[in-house]
Amino acid sequence: MDPLIGMGALALMGAAATIAGASEDLESDIGSQSNPNSQVQLAPQMSYPHRIYNKAISGEPPSNALMCTIGGTVAYVLLNSNVSAVLALTIGSLVAAMVHGTYSVTAYMGRCSSQKRFKQMVYLDVLRSHTPPIMGYSFITTFTILVVSYIMITVFAHPFPLPLIAFIWGITVGAIGSSTGDVHYGAEREFQDVEFGAGLNTANSGKIVRKAESGLRSSMDNSWFCAKFGGPVTGISFGMTVFLSGWLTAAFDPSRGIGIAWASVIAGAIMILIFIIYNRKMELHAREAFGPYKEDKGEAA
Repeated sequence: MDPLIGMGALALMGAAATIAGASEDLESDIGSQSNPNSQVQLAPQMSYPHRIYNKAISGEPPSNALMCTIGGTVAYVLLNSNVSAVLALTIGSLVAAMVHGTYSVTAYMGRCSSQKRFKQMVYLDVLRSHTPPIMGYSFITTFTILVVSYIMITVFAHPFPLPLIAFIWGITVGAIGSSTGDVHYGAEREFQDVEFGAGLNTANSGKIVRKAESGLRSSMDNSWFCAKFGGPVTGISFGMTVFLSGWLTAAFDPSRGIGIAWASVIAGAIMILIFIIYNRKMELHAREAFGPYKEDKGEAA
């Protein structure tokens, strides 16, 4: 394969993965399908009823794995029926978004209605206004993951079938969104009155901030907030994961010999070591810039 074609395909994969990471994180912010969702679920029991979309079908990795696998399976069947790649990937993503939307509605209705004893309402306007964006972000995430998977098969001749590659990348993007973007959503958005780095005191569990910039807070406000930083950072994180992992294979092609294969392993280890050192320096800089971590002794708004 021409190295220029390989690097171009790799760049396209990185760009698609960046979009997938950002859309996945924002979808989880609208639906509260993320690590901070435990606080959203607990809030009514702490006398904090809210208007936040509370679905959390499961953790983000298995949820996105299911979503991308459904899209990949439908696209795989269509591709084997001689349907064009663009149409096959689009239809597969649409089916996945519809399934995801169905799960979202049933999860929201079930979770909120089960908390009736804690005065948690089922807001039909929240259901109507939030479900379409959830499905839209689901479509974008699935489509871009399928694009990455399809390029791996057609350009790089990956031996795995499309549904399996989509399954693996679905787990990956869900895990990255759960570990990267949710920190911004939970720490910086749900508990805005808590001091930086204080962590969550057990006494404050469930006492989420329910007031938005204008009126009562909804998940749309969370998505608007996270679109400024949490979503893009998640996208960059997943995009770098896809691009750099592919770059190692493209630059150190294992088919050229065992020595080249080991060079790929060594280059990957050096890359990870550099990231660890850089992350540590960033943490130290944050501690010095914003003050030492302190114990929170205040009440949540």
